Amino acid sequence: MTSGAWTELTAGSPFAYARAVQAADARAELLVPDEVDARTPDGLLARIDALVVSGGAGDVDPAHYGEARHPRTVPVEAIRDRFELAIVRAAVGTGLPVLGICRGMQVLNVACGGTLEQHLPDLLGHDGHTGPPGQYAQHDVRLEDGSLAVRAVGDERAAVKSYHHQGVRTLGEGLRATGFSLLDDGIVEGIELRDRPFALGVLWHPEEDARSRVVAALVDAARERNAVGAS
Repeated sequence: MTSGAWTELTAGSPFAYARAVQAADARAELLVPDEVDARTPDGLLARIDALVVSGGAGDVDPAHYGEARHPRTVPVEAIRDRFELAIVRAAVGTGLPVLGICRGMQVLNVACGGTLEQHLPDLLGHDGHTGPPGQYAQHDVRLEDGSLAVRAVGDERAAVKSYHHQGVRTLGEGLRATGFSLLDDGIVEGIELRDRPFALGVLWHPEEDARSRVVAALVDAARERNAVGAS
């Protein structure tokens, strides 16, 4: 991204992500997209206990799932896509706890071979998942009984904040949909891998809600994994 009037690229993340990790008594570290790590991510993964794939401006380049670009699709710097897809695939492969938020959920789906709906208003006829500039839309989601999403959220229904114009079209291999919008459109709001202890994607922004325990659930999963490894 660019920074203010400056034209140089910056590497950063909204502080809400770090604050949510810190609130769970854990340390947040920013992983900067890197060509070496995109090719061989295992060394980087060995230094962390869990992975949050954040949201943010820009979309996954549809070339990564074999489609032409919609006029409203705005790709990010190519290295971010390559880095995030590679590190998610590697993390999933090793069983490292993974949480994808908004764009991060979309990355998780594409990393597993899924595709995206590139502009939801074309499909839905409304833009209720995107608030006014600088504001989140607010709506409810329904979560499947017994799912990881329910365990992370703590209830089968939750009020959430969202700001996105893309969503899941086809699910990636091994993924199941466990969260759904209650905006009368049924859009997939949560996905998870069937055979991993904690690999969850949510289309909303739990880091923006101080009452949400979704990020804390990721931290708990990391602690449990480390405790098993140490025993």
